[in-house]
Amino acid sequence: MEPRNHTWLVEFLLVGFSEDPSLQPVMFGLFLSMYLVTVSGNLFIILTIIYDPHLQTPMYFFLANLSLVDISFSTTIIPKMLVNIRTQSQSIGYAGCITQMFFFVIFAVLENFLLAVMAYDRFVAICHPLHYTVIMNPQLCLQLVLLCWTMSILHALLHSLLVLRLSFSTHVEIPHFFCELNQVVHRACSDTFLNDLMIDFSAVLLFCGPLAGILYSYSKIISSIRAISSAQGKYKAFSTCASHLSVVSLFYGTSVGVYLSASAAPSSTSTAAASVMYTVVTPMLNPFIYSLRNNDIQRVVKIPLRHIFQRPCACQNRESDL
Repeated sequence: MEPRNHTWLVEFLLVGFSEDPSLQPVMFGLFLSMYLVTVSGNLFIILTIIYDPHLQTPMYFFLANLSLVDISFSTTIIPKMLVNIRTQSQSIGYAGCITQMFFFVIFAVLENFLLAVMAYDRFVAICHPLHYTVIMNPQLCLQLVLLCWTMSILHALLHSLLVLRLSFSTHVEIPHFFCELNQVVHRACSDTFLNDLMIDFSAVLLFCGPLAGILYSYSKIISSIRAISSAQGKYKAFSTCASHLSVVSLFYGTSVGVYLSASAAPSSTSTAAASVMYTVVTPMLNPFIYSLRNNDIQRVVKIPLRHIFQRPCACQNRESDL
């Protein structure tokens, strides 16, 4: 088909999952449940950090921002997917596709940056504990988060503007469940050399750069932990970064796995299924990782639960006194 100059007539078809009608209710219920767990779990983390003054530290400030990004990340993708499953439709308009792609790039890169900033925070806390409050002051923490947001937005804006210059046919099939940047670019009818160049360049700079910073930070952290003489001190130092290390492994492990499978079979729908891991599953699991492996958050959770379970006992004691 010939490319159309009238971009508002372009319709993208998201064909990433099975079209079997019998599977649609199961998929709808599964993704709706995962989305609700993601939003409620990450919102719980944010409210817990706001509620407890003891958690208003640089580490938990970055964690609250990470939870906000996870909510936004899932909201960019899942609601539209649920609407398409419910209405038995695969279509998304040109403006909607570009908008979804724009916000997806923002939050994917932003999560990447925040994980690197959190690794730096752990590096300072373990390797320079005496200077931690001076180095990681509130002004620096706010500046780091604002820098992450600014770079992510500018990066997404650059790719979106490059996509806007491309021409597409009237109906474009994307073997994915959302408008992923690479998939959209490769469905264009015009030359995509500049787009491919910027995608590869930004992948090296914005993906490998933060990952290299994380690896460097943890190499220094491991060296500092090994220098601690007592086993209890080593365990306490490692426990402060165990949750972050688990999230980093989950995020980068699933992301690398998805893009390796995409390079091996770029048009396969299995890539869409694999993408569920880092777009849906990872944001859902992050709150559980930080809740189950973090003593501070567990302590905040146990306080209201303790009051709930102690109230009947108190009533029984008053009745026995009477």
